[in-house]
Amino acid sequence: VQGRQEEIKEALTEAELDQRVDIYLLETETLWMLDMPSAMVSEEAEDAERVQQRNEIYVGLCKSKEGSNRFVERMVQTLDGAAKNKEVQCETITLEEKGMMVTPWDLDNSLDAETEPPSRAEGSRATTGESSKCATTPEHEQSVSGPPDRGFTTSSLMIPESALSARSHKEEKCPSEVVLTSEKLQQDLVVMERILAENIFQPKLAAYQQIPVLRGLFLTQNPLSNTGGAAAAMEEAEEEKHDKEKRDEGKKGKGCIVSDAPKAPEAAGAPRLELLWSYTCDLTTGHRVSSMALNKVNPDLLAIGYGEFDSKDQKKGLACCWSLKNLMWPERIFRCEHGVTAVDFSMAIPYLLAVGMSNGSVAIYDVRSRNDIAFLDSSASLNKHTGPVWQLRWVEQDRGATGGDKKEKLMCISADGRVTEWLIQQRLDCLDLMTLRRTEREKKKFPGDKGRKSEALISQQAAGMCFDFHPENTDIYLAGTDEGHILQCSCSSKEQVLSTYRGHKGPVYKVAWNPSSTDMFLSCSADWSTILWHQDSQTPLLTFTSVTTSVHDITWSPKSAFMFTAVNESRVEIWDLSVSIFNPVMCHAANPEANLTSILYAKKNNNCLLVGDSQGGVGVWELLDLDAPGSDKVQHTRRRGCSGASFL
Repeated sequence: VQGRQEEIKEALTEAELDQRVDIYLLETETLWMLDMPSAMVSEEAEDAERVQQRNEIYVGLCKSKEGSNRFVERMVQTLDGAAKNKEVQCETITLEEKGMMVTPWDLDNSLDAETEPPSRAEGSRATTGESSKCATTPEHEQSVSGPPDRGFTTSSLMIPESALSARSHKEEKCPSEVVLTSEKLQQDLVVMERILAENIFQPKLAAYQQIPVLRGLFLTQNPLSNTGGAAAAMEEAEEEKHDKEKRDEGKKGKGCIVSDAPKAPEAAGAPRLELLWSYTCDLTTGHRVSSMALNKVNPDLLAIGYGEFDSKDQKKGLACCWSLKNLMWPERIFRCEHGVTAVDFSMAIPYLLAVGMSNGSVAIYDVRSRNDIAFLDSSASLNKHTGPVWQLRWVEQDRGATGGDKKEKLMCISADGRVTEWLIQQRLDCLDLMTLRRTEREKKKFPGDKGRKSEALISQQAAGMCFDFHPENTDIYLAGTDEGHILQCSCSSKEQVLSTYRGHKGPVYKVAWNPSSTDMFLSCSADWSTILWHQDSQTPLLTFTSVTTSVHDITWSPKSAFMFTAVNESRVEIWDLSVSIFNPVMCHAANPEANLTSILYAKKNNNCLLVGDSQGGVGVWELLDLDAPGSDKVQHTRRRGCSGASFL
């Protein structure tokens, strides 16, 4: 029981009583908690006379309207409040119709079964279950057809299979259904599908893998057709003739894809792209390709992420793994609740696939399993991202390790302005490497602007769009932001930015270090430009602009340090800085019906490009008639005055 403490009053001394104390009374501000204007006014109020006069005028006005010819009733339209549009998004509701045919005898038997005792009903069911056979067996057909002299008609005994399944609870499965659902048959069908796919695409796969094309036998004809070898030979001869005509037209400058730059009339042929095949199916059609990643150990395995960036057309995301063994359907399909924005394979554990999503979640899948449930995800993490994960990457770092051992870590950059490192334990959890801060733009000062204050930033954090780690020192990385700046940061310093590169006027979509000349890097942006930088200079070295569309992705060519490839909404551009710094050497509209989104070089063949688009397709293109720097054609072009990139 808590007792109340007694208050102890302190006694004042005589000196304190004689002491003079000044007390000042001040009026505080009036705080109105509730103000309800009254409809009544006191007769003693100051404005009572004015209110009385207004009431008399109103009464006189009302009396004058009664019986007056001048009074006319008219409608007045008042202003309504601003309308609010509300939309509700839900999944498509699918409706199915199901029916079953029964006879009057079935209805009578079902009613009798309800009135039978439990013991008798169980006995009859057991007898029925033991004597029931498959609807396709001869004994069942004989018992159903029966002789006509027994007084039963054939139509009355022809009971549908659905009725039999409803009446019999222990009916055995049909042999055909058992065979079709067996795992052995499904595995054999997968092998047969791969054989047919490799048979159909063998010339294309040979060009991709740089192996000789198998001629003769049945490989030169379509296995799905019934045509013989002679017809196939005729078709092959026609294809060779058509290819020869195309090459002749290419020599004349017709029928091939050429660059916007003027070509020399003595050029033997123009660079061009030839489509080998496209990774697409009914499942991926209509989904935007957001990212691509090749397996580090098995380059035949390609991971593609599908996700929508537009908030008006949000769809569930997909992460599919395609293989060269079957070009018509993905080997693994991982369905995600939100759009997939980034994918990447692990180097140390090649079967782990990291997936970033538009809601800020990160998941890791095991591609060995056919189950689409994530091996690990960040749903239980308290420090997960609150914005889309625009890019993620497995990075090998030897920070503090002895003997040169490297440890692989998963790094992410998100629209919430954070660069994080994910710890793979029993669950996914992350640590912040850097929080990207916004920087005030430098404005010109005018004579009358001395007393003006700088505008305050709405958000102190800058949204991270992309990043890339240095190819030699993985402790250093570049981060592109939505305000057009590129920040050079270090994993050792979480709060300090090493350098800031200002040159873009829009969000930076991609940054890429040069793998050969590690002091140079490229960046592309929504401001239609691609910029070449040197890490020791905060001023752009070169700015490339060819069309007035956003540049979504860039990548350096593995063939030369002078060549890079950029993809914008309309076409693919290949630049060779040893030939020209003003125009690309080759431009090609890969898919005129869709916007291009991403690009990637194949590892097995440096002359093959993978181009993703907004309709869910990833085309594999072979680059033809493009000489690497150092050839006679390039040296001849350089002597004609198109030399460039000497700064490298």
